[in-house]
Amino acid sequence: MSAAADGRPPVRRVAALPSSLLASAGCALLVVALVAFDARFQHWFVVPVAVCGALAACDALDWLRGRFDIFDPVGLIGLFGVYFFFAAPLLHVAWDRWISSAYWLALVPPPADWRPWLGWMAWLNALGLLCYRAARAPFLGQRGPRRRWRVWRLAPRRFGPILLIAVALTTLAQVLVFLAFGGFGGFISAFEEQSRDGFAGLGWAFAIAESAPILLLMGVAAELGSRARKPSWTTVILVLLAFFCLRLIFGGLRGSRSNTVWALFWGVGILHLWVRPIPKRLIVAGLAFLLTFMYFYGFYKAVGRDALRAFEGAEVRAELVEDTGRSFEALVLADLGRSDIQAFILYRLSERDAGMRLARGRTYLGALALLVPRSAWPDRPPTKQKEGTELFYGPGSYVPGRWSASKVYGLAGEAMLNFGPLAVPLAFIIFGLLVGFLHRHLRELGRRDARLLIAPFLVNLCIIVLISDSDNILFSLIKNGAVPALILLVGCDRVRYRRATRGG
Repeated sequence: MSAAADGRPPVRRVAALPSSLLASAGCALLVVALVAFDARFQHWFVVPVAVCGALAACDALDWLRGRFDIFDPVGLIGLFGVYFFFAAPLLHVAWDRWISSAYWLALVPPPADWRPWLGWMAWLNALGLLCYRAARAPFLGQRGPRRRWRVWRLAPRRFGPILLIAVALTTLAQVLVFLAFGGFGGFISAFEEQSRDGFAGLGWAFAIAESAPILLLMGVAAELGSRARKPSWTTVILVLLAFFCLRLIFGGLRGSRSNTVWALFWGVGILHLWVRPIPKRLIVAGLAFLLTFMYFYGFYKAVGRDALRAFEGAEVRAELVEDTGRSFEALVLADLGRSDIQAFILYRLSERDAGMRLARGRTYLGALALLVPRSAWPDRPPTKQKEGTELFYGPGSYVPGRWSASKVYGLAGEAMLNFGPLAVPLAFIIFGLLVGFLHRHLRELGRRDARLLIAPFLVNLCIIVLISDSDNILFSLIKNGAVPALILLVGCDRVRYRRATRGG
């Protein structure tokens, strides 16, 4: 019965406020509060930072409102962007935490006041975000009905046997890697004693061996997704825990947190897209778990098995933090953010007497050259390490194989190292095209399209593009994606469909 029929006044529906308005108001109110209560924020840098926050928060709010799928790249970039472009610069000032002082020499002093450089970098990022939104805009509109399309279907007679063989071979490869170091304990000891140098030349072996957990999860998801009844949440959580433990063994023990964190992102995405949708509250709980894991695992990366002492109590953890520098603030600002290092690049490039030379695209060429073994190309061009080293230690300080900086500069940072500040908007245009293209094609995939099994990896790659450099991106693309993509290529049938037309 209607409200008018039973005498009640009709209910007037109020249109939801636009996300852009809510985002702008929220960022502005927070900045005004900081300016009112903390003198350190009484500086013009908060204006462009707030603009960046508003631009990113629009997509984040649309994600929270359900206008994007949980694993849509546009929504996730917006959600992460609120932290990356807005919260991180403010936290740097609030905590007074900057790039480690171990990098500074008398010849390369840091800026006396970081806030102007955070502000100028924020203006560049704001322009970049506007370009990003413009570049992806054509992909966000609704497309008309397609006349032809293709669907990837798991081939029952091929996918299962091929997957079993691949899991067996990749597991065998991991066992052989352990045996090469004298067993499980020897592998950990090699990491503790030599860190990354002990694993030099094993990149291809790791690419094969560390694919086993995600291949196994693909098989489990295919089986669970084929059942008429959805699995219980207990089953889903147990599958994720098993996958997490396997990933620690297959890759995590050599000190790479990203190996485990990004793999978990992929795993959750597979279960969400293929098995059953995962609610946002579980996603939030998962993020809290990942931050906790990254904090404690940072101690393992620094001191190996002695990291277990971190569970003995707060005093022991405080000692480990003091000895290693692996604080929660360092995790949040250095591992998940690039605000200070990008501001420092801008600062150094602005110094007329700094002697900084732009790479002119060589860091990207150097990343591609990593595909060729050094034995075949001894003089292959250096990666971002050359410019990164000279950024901190001055021109001529880079000595291949002996002295180099290993920082990560992010999308905007590497663009500036190559072509200067004006390259930042162009980098964001390319980024927007990538995100928009992926958004459209993922939206058009059917529920049982096998490409959904690799879709979360591609979404994750978008985040990596924003925060990492070209060599890291290429490494992740090949090491983590090559083997699963090959299995899907071989184990799927590509079925073409055509929409019937009148008279046809």
